[in-house]
Amino acid sequence: MGLKGKLISQTEIKGCKDLFHEMFRHKPHHLPNVIPNTIQAVNLHEGDWGTVGSVFNLNYTMGKIFYIDEEKRLVAFRAFEGHVVEQYKAFKATVHIENEGENNLVLWTIEYEKQNEDVPEPFSYLQLFLNMTKDIDAHHVNQ
Repeated sequence: MGLKGKLISQTEIKGCKDLFHEMFRHKPHHLPNVIPNTIQAVNLHEGDWGTVGSVFNLNYTMGKIFYIDEEKRLVAFRAFEGHVVEQYKAFKATVHIENEGENNLVLWTIEYEKQNEDVPEPFSYLQLFLNMTKDIDAHHVNQ
């Protein structure tokens, strides 16, 4: 196995794609209200919510928004502190919402480079993102 890799997941959501995008683009600090079992706190450290370069703490891992494409409903994050960077030299997660006919799809992409061959592929992080997607969607549908 190589040290670099990419994981991709696609999940259909029932709720509004714009609300889902808004949660990651403008309101990540609302995640603890929506999915308290997964995310207990999100704190802003630098910048403003929903802007490129804003730095936030999500539980124990520091993440930084480094790219936003409003038209494509895409937000990309990089981990630069915490447990993730102890295992991965590079860790980038992108959430992208798109349409396929009448369906709204959430695509998560994780691009990573492991510190060494002993580090596992980040399947657990992808599962975390999938669980978050389902819980956020359920929250929006029940609103």
